[in-house]
Amino acid sequence: MSAPHDVLEAPARRAPGEVRLSVEQASYAYGAGGERAAPLFTLGATSFQVRQREVVAVLGPNASGKSTLLRLLAGAAKPLSGRVLLDGFETVALDPRTRAQRIAVVQQETPLLFPVRAWEYVIQGRHPYGRGLRFETPEDVAIAENAMAQLGATHLAERPMHQISGGEKQRIILARALAQQPLLLLLDEPTLHLDLGAQVELLRQLRRLAEENRYAVVIVTHELNLAAEFADQVVLLHHGKCLRVGPPAEVYRTELLEQLYGTQIEVETGARGVPRVIVRGRAISTPGLDS
Repeated sequence: MSAPHDVLEAPARRAPGEVRLSVEQASYAYGAGGERAAPLFTLGATSFQVRQREVVAVLGPNASGKSTLLRLLAGAAKPLSGRVLLDGFETVALDPRTRAQRIAVVQQETPLLFPVRAWEYVIQGRHPYGRGLRFETPEDVAIAENAMAQLGATHLAERPMHQISGGEKQRIILARALAQQPLLLLLDEPTLHLDLGAQVELLRQLRRLAEENRYAVVIVTHELNLAAEFADQVVLLHHGKCLRVGPPAEVYRTELLEQLYGTQIEVETGARGVPRVIVRGRAISTPGLDS
């Protein structure tokens, strides 16, 4: 959490565009089985918006509801109340083919079921545009090639996926998502298992792609300083409750983060107004957040 700001500095940002994703009092509950059983987990009513060219980071300790929220955004789960709109359409109501054309999801872990080359993996991103059994079209090939080029991964095209590094694999996985030509990019801990340099490079690429392609990007992460540097907004969750939504400079408060993570923390603000979280390491009690 303490990498220097000159290492992390994000690219210059243009003004965000129109609202692309709107989360309106969306909630969800996992049942324990049976109509009268108490839910095992509840995500309380959550509201925020993501505009074109914006990157939003979803933060919080484990079991806060981050992955549950991501499923609601992806249309993979129906809200218990409220709704999630992508360009005015409820994501859960989209048919699977349309949803895959508009929303690309990069999972925390992406297992490979069989050996595949990087190029073969990326071209799979064009499947939502196909009809039945068919070969890819010249347009599909051009779009997949462009996706790899945008991420500087063209040289990896013939490499087997199981023989490339973690950072290279993540670029290929992201290239497949770009090949879907989505409106919304959802990423669940994309920097997991990457070293600091690869983490920064990946988020710089996401920042640039959001700017160039007018994507709305939502990232679930535990990396507070990377989120502060690269995200326009953060959504702070704790035990299924949305505690704060706003720019990192407004949300990052020492007392709040200490209570959230149960450890001594200091928040500093750099010359560019970007907050930096320093962990002091001493455990503290965490009263008050659930009251």
